[in-house]
Amino acid sequence: MCGRFELHSAFEIIARLFGLSGNIGMVPTGFNIAPGRDIAIIVKVGGKNELAVCRWGFVPSWGKDLKEGYKMINARAETVAEKPSFQQAFSRHRCLVVADGFYEWKNDGGKKRPFYIHRRDGKPFGMAGLYNRWTSPEGTQVCTGTIITTEANDLVRPLHDRMPAITPPDTFDLWLDSSVHEKEKLLPVLTPYPDDEIELYEVSARVNSPKNDSAENIQRING
Repeated sequence: MCGRFELHSAFEIIARLFGLSGNIGMVPTGFNIAPGRDIAIIVKVGGKNELAVCRWGFVPSWGKDLKEGYKMINARAETVAEKPSFQQAFSRHRCLVVADGFYEWKNDGGKKRPFYIHRRDGKPFGMAGLYNRWTSPEGTQVCTGTIITTEANDLVRPLHDRMPAITPPDTFDLWLDSSVHEKEKLLPVLTPYPDDEIELYEVSARVNSPKNDSAENIQRING
């Protein structure tokens, strides 16, 4: 799964990577982004990539409460095209969730040790995601989103058998194109990221609490 990640890059860096234009007032950044928090997503509107803000935790159109989103912070690549909660969003409302890295925990004799995973070149990346503009019973509209996970690559597998589906830049246009509906074209995007393009290392147990949100969270420990 992907239950915690971080984003600290400046908007100019994000804009360059995802081909954005113009300005945005606020990019929701943080060194310990947890479910229920606002996240930065990339969507395609009128043929142009735009940055939008969503709440992490997907709520389908028939959902009654935002709290339901805590059950759907992730969608599995193997079932996302058929699962009723995600089927329509997979067909028409795909996005990229912007991140600089994510966290995973290793169970070591009952003790959970946190690790930070990021691109070797230090650049941010896009995790394949889905979004839905959910309307509450009171008529309030909220953008909610989920991160798609796939099988872990060889580097991440000792920590967990799942990892976010990190999307290669040459597939951004395909993934964001809402006119593409065929799962045969889209599912191949959701594959494990190459081992040699990411690295991981152990970080402080401070990250275990979402209340701790500082650059200290991504500092290497134990060498």
